[in-house]
Amino acid sequence: MATDRDTVLEAAVGVLSRRPTAHLDEIARAAGISRATLHRLFPGRDALIREVGLLGLRRFAAALDTAEVERGDAEAALRRLVDASVPDAMLCAFLAGENQLYEHDDINDLWEVQIARLHALFLRGQQQGVFRIELSAAWLSEAFFDLVAGVGWSIQDGRLAPRDAAFSLAELFLGGALRRADTHTPAPPAHSTSDHRPDTDKP
Repeated sequence: MATDRDTVLEAAVGVLSRRPTAHLDEIARAAGISRATLHRLFPGRDALIREVGLLGLRRFAAALDTAEVERGDAEAALRRLVDASVPDAMLCAFLAGENQLYEHDDINDLWEVQIARLHALFLRGQQQGVFRIELSAAWLSEAFFDLVAGVGWSIQDGRLAPRDAAFSLAELFLGGALRRADTHTPAPPAHSTSDHRPDTDKP
Protein backbone atom coordinates (compact mmCIF):
# COMPACT_ATOMS: atom_id res chain seq x y z
CA MET A 1 0.00 0.00 0.00
CA ALA A 2 1.34 3.42 -0.90
CA THR A 3 2.26 5.68 1.98
CA ASP A 4 -0.24 8.47 2.51
CA ARG A 5 1.70 11.73 2.34
CA ASP A 6 -0.74 13.68 4.50
CA THR A 7 -0.54 11.03 7.24
CA VAL A 8 3.24 11.36 7.24
CA LEU A 9 2.97 15.15 7.36
CA GLU A 10 0.56 15.00 10.30
CA ALA A 11 2.97 12.72 12.15
CA ALA A 12 5.76 15.16 11.36
CA VAL A 13 3.91 18.15 12.78
CA GLY A 14 3.20 16.20 15.96
CA VAL A 15 6.94 15.70 16.44
CA LEU A 16 8.18 19.08 15.21
CA SER A 17 5.74 21.06 17.33
CA ARG A 18 7.26 19.49 20.45
CA ARG A 19 10.85 19.31 19.20
CA PRO A 20 11.59 21.73 16.34
CA THR A 21 15.10 20.27 15.96
CA ALA A 22 13.93 16.64 15.87
CA HIS A 23 15.91 14.38 13.54
CA LEU A 24 14.28 12.88 10.47
CA ASP A 25 14.73 9.42 12.02
CA GLU A 26 12.38 10.43 14.84
CA ILE A 27 9.82 11.76 12.38
CA ALA A 28 10.01 8.58 10.34
CA ARG A 29 9.42 6.45 13.45
CA ALA A 30 6.42 8.57 14.43
CA ALA A 31 4.98 8.06 10.93
CA GLY A 32 5.64 4.31 11.05
CA ILE A 33 7.95 4.33 8.03
CA SER A 34 11.65 3.96 7.39
CA ARG A 35 14.07 6.85 6.99
CA ALA A 36 14.56 5.78 3.37
CA THR A 37 10.82 5.97 2.68
CA LEU A 38 10.63 9.39 4.30
CA HIS A 39 13.50 10.57 2.11
CA ARG A 40 11.77 9.26 -1.02
CA LEU A 41 8.68 11.27 -0.12
CA PHE A 42 10.53 14.41 0.97
CA PRO A 43 14.14 14.86 -0.18
CA GLY A 44 15.22 16.83 2.88
CA ARG A 45 14.18 18.57 6.08
CA ASP A 46 13.41 21.87 4.36
CA ALA A 47 11.16 20.14 1.85
CA LEU A 48 9.33 18.32 4.66
CA ILE A 49 8.73 21.51 6.65
CA ARG A 50 7.51 23.31 3.54
CA GLU A 51 5.06 20.51 2.77
CA VAL A 52 3.73 20.54 6.33
CA GLY A 53 3.16 24.27 5.96
CA LEU A 54 1.34 23.82 2.67
CA LEU A 55 -0.85 21.12 4.22
CA GLY A 56 -1.71 23.46 7.09
CA LEU A 57 -2.68 26.24 4.71
CA ARG A 58 -4.77 23.87 2.58
CA ARG A 59 -6.59 22.62 5.67
CA PHE A 60 -7.24 26.15 6.93
CA ALA A 61 -8.53 27.13 3.49
CA ALA A 62 -10.81 24.09 3.58
CA ALA A 63 -12.08 25.15 7.02
CA LEU A 64 -12.91 28.60 5.66
CA ASP A 65 -14.75 26.96 2.76
CA THR A 66 -16.63 24.54 5.01
CA ALA A 67 -17.66 27.38 7.31
CA GLU A 68 -18.82 29.47 4.34
CA VAL A 69 -17.32 32.52 6.01
CA GLU A 70 -18.56 34.84 3.27
CA ARG A 71 -22.20 33.91 3.97
CA GLY A 72 -24.74 35.31 6.38
CA ASP A 73 -24.45 36.53 9.95
CA ALA A 74 -20.80 37.02 10.93
CA GLU A 75 -21.11 35.51 14.40
CA ALA A 76 -22.74 32.37 13.02
CA ALA A 77 -20.03 32.17 10.35
CA LEU A 78 -17.31 32.47 12.99
CA ARG A 79 -18.88 29.72 15.08
CA ARG A 80 -18.93 27.51 11.99
CA LEU A 81 -15.26 28.34 11.43
CA VAL A 82 -14.43 27.36 15.01
CA ASP A 83 -16.00 23.93 14.46
CA ALA A 84 -14.26 23.50 11.10
CA SER A 85 -10.79 24.65 12.19
CA VAL A 86 -10.38 22.94 15.57
CA PRO A 87 -9.72 19.45 14.12
CA ASP A 88 -6.60 20.84 12.43
CA ALA A 89 -5.56 23.17 15.23
CA MET A 90 -2.14 21.52 15.52
CA LEU A 91 -1.40 22.38 11.90
CA CYS A 92 -2.38 25.98 12.67
CA ALA A 93 0.02 25.87 15.62
CA PHE A 94 2.77 24.77 13.24
CA LEU A 95 1.95 27.65 10.88
CA ALA A 96 2.06 30.08 13.78
CA GLY A 97 5.39 28.86 15.12
CA GLU A 98 7.54 27.92 12.12
CA ASN A 99 8.91 31.23 10.86
CA GLN A 100 11.13 29.75 8.16
CA LEU A 101 8.01 28.80 6.20
CA TYR A 102 7.51 32.40 5.23
CA GLU A 103 10.77 32.54 3.32
CA HIS A 104 8.83 30.89 0.47
CA ASP A 105 6.78 33.12 -1.84
CA ASP A 106 4.14 30.46 -2.44
CA ILE A 107 3.61 30.01 1.31
CA ASN A 108 3.32 33.76 1.79
CA ASP A 109 0.88 34.07 -1.11
CA LEU A 110 -1.37 31.32 0.27
CA TRP A 111 -1.23 32.81 3.76
CA GLU A 112 -2.24 36.24 2.47
CA VAL A 113 -5.27 34.79 0.67
CA GLN A 114 -6.51 32.98 3.79
CA ILE A 115 -5.90 35.81 6.25
CA ALA A 116 -7.65 38.21 3.85
CA ARG A 117 -10.77 36.01 3.98
CA LEU A 118 -10.65 36.02 7.77
CA HIS A 119 -10.10 39.78 7.79
CA ALA A 120 -13.13 40.25 5.53
CA LEU A 121 -15.27 38.20 7.92
CA PHE A 122 -14.41 40.49 10.82
CA LEU A 123 -14.93 43.62 8.73
CA ARG A 124 -18.37 42.34 7.74
CA GLY A 125 -19.14 41.57 11.37
CA GLN A 126 -18.18 45.09 12.38
CA GLN A 127 -20.41 46.50 9.65
CA GLN A 128 -23.25 44.27 10.90
CA GLY A 129 -22.75 45.57 14.44
CA VAL A 130 -21.68 42.12 15.65
CA PHE A 131 -18.00 42.70 16.49
CA ARG A 132 -16.43 45.54 18.43
CA ILE A 133 -15.36 48.36 16.16
CA GLU A 134 -12.60 49.67 18.43
CA LEU A 135 -10.65 46.45 17.76
CA SER A 136 -9.25 46.40 14.23
CA ALA A 137 -10.33 43.60 11.93
CA ALA A 138 -6.66 42.87 11.27
CA TRP A 139 -6.00 42.38 14.98
CA LEU A 140 -9.10 40.22 15.41
CA SER A 141 -7.88 38.05 12.51
CA GLU A 142 -4.46 37.54 14.06
CA ALA A 143 -5.89 36.95 17.52
CA PHE A 144 -8.35 34.35 16.27
CA PHE A 145 -5.71 32.42 14.34
CA ASP A 146 -3.32 32.49 17.30
CA LEU A 147 -6.07 31.17 19.58
CA VAL A 148 -6.71 28.27 17.18
CA ALA A 149 -2.96 27.56 17.33
CA GLY A 150 -3.10 27.72 21.13
CA VAL A 151 -5.88 25.13 21.11
CA GLY A 152 -3.59 22.84 19.11
CA TRP A 153 -0.73 23.15 21.58
CA SER A 154 -3.05 22.77 24.59
CA ILE A 155 -4.64 19.60 23.23
CA GLN A 156 -1.25 18.11 22.45
CA ASP A 157 0.06 18.88 25.94
CA GLY A 158 -3.07 17.54 27.64
CA ARG A 159 -4.20 20.91 29.00
CA LEU A 160 -7.42 20.89 26.99
CA ALA A 161 -9.69 17.97 26.18
CA PRO A 162 -10.44 17.68 22.44
CA ARG A 163 -14.17 17.46 23.15
CA ASP A 164 -14.01 20.84 24.94
CA ALA A 165 -11.84 22.60 22.36
CA ALA A 166 -14.46 24.19 20.10
CA PHE A 167 -16.57 25.44 23.02
CA SER A 168 -13.52 26.83 24.83
CA LEU A 169 -12.25 28.60 21.72
CA ALA A 170 -15.62 30.13 20.81
CA GLU A 171 -16.42 31.30 24.34
CA LEU A 172 -13.00 32.81 24.98
CA PHE A 173 -12.74 34.61 21.67
CA LEU A 174 -16.32 35.78 21.32
CA GLY A 175 -16.37 36.86 24.95
CA GLY A 176 -13.91 39.58 23.99
CA ALA A 177 -14.81 40.24 20.36
CA LEU A 178 -18.61 40.55 20.41
CA ARG A 179 -20.12 43.99 20.69
CA ARG A 180 -22.30 44.35 23.79
CA ALA A 181 -25.22 46.71 23.45
CA ASP A 182 -25.34 47.35 27.20
CA THR A 183 -21.62 47.95 27.64
CA HIS A 184 -19.83 51.27 27.19
CA THR A 185 -17.29 51.06 24.37
CA PRO A 186 -14.01 52.76 25.33
CA ALA A 187 -12.22 54.87 22.78
CA PRO A 188 -9.04 53.32 21.34
CA PRO A 189 -5.72 54.76 22.57
CA ALA A 190 -4.42 57.75 20.67
CA HIS A 191 -1.57 55.73 19.16
CA SER A 192 -3.92 53.04 17.82
CA THR A 193 -4.39 52.88 14.04
CA SER A 194 -7.29 51.51 12.05
CA ASP A 195 -5.10 50.22 9.23
CA HIS A 196 -3.03 47.77 11.27
CA ARG A 197 -1.70 44.96 9.13
CA PRO A 198 -0.87 41.41 10.26
CA ASP A 199 2.83 40.66 10.51
CA THR A 200 3.30 38.65 7.33
CA ASP A 201 6.66 37.28 8.52
CA LYS A 202 4.62 34.93 10.67
CA PRO A 203 0.95 34.30 11.43
